Amino acid sequence: MSLMYPDLPNQPTPRSSADAVAQGSQRAGLAADQPATAATPFQPLDPGIVSASIPAFFIGRNREGFWLARDVKGQIGGIFLLESSALAFARRNSRPSGCATIFPSERFELDLENQGNPLIAYLRQLMRVAMRGRRRMAVVTGKIAEAVERRFRHFHVP
Repeated sequence: MSLMYPDLPNQPTPRSSADAVAQGSQRAGLAADQPATAATPFQPLDPGIVSASIPAFFIGRNREGFWLARDVKGQIGGIFLLESSALAFARRNSRPSGCATIFPSERFELDLENQGNPLIAYLRQLMRVAMRGRRRMAVVTGKIAEAVERRFRHFHVP
């Protein structure tokens, strides 16, 4: 079933998701072969896809791996540990009518105040400390492996 919007120019129906992305990029003024940037997900939605009267939320991950929920209009958003929490946030903030959810393929960052899980700020700090320790351990392990290799390079068992 195709939706008819008299104000929109006729566009060919995309045959695949790649065609849809290319078509969306062309509408946004991007070349089809250019990679999408982090700002791309927050472009206004095409009224041929989602009506402006339906609340819509972007659900995705940031570079640290946390789940984000952000409404299309940029009024509310949050950071969460679980995808289900981000979806619940979107549903809760679009009651009683419900909402459309958009899952961008690229990661994006929340550009609003976090109205989601308040513990994320502490988890970020813990993750940074853990990653520093992990990197240090990798360096030490690499140095040990190099020393063992040098020591046994000329070692032959008869």
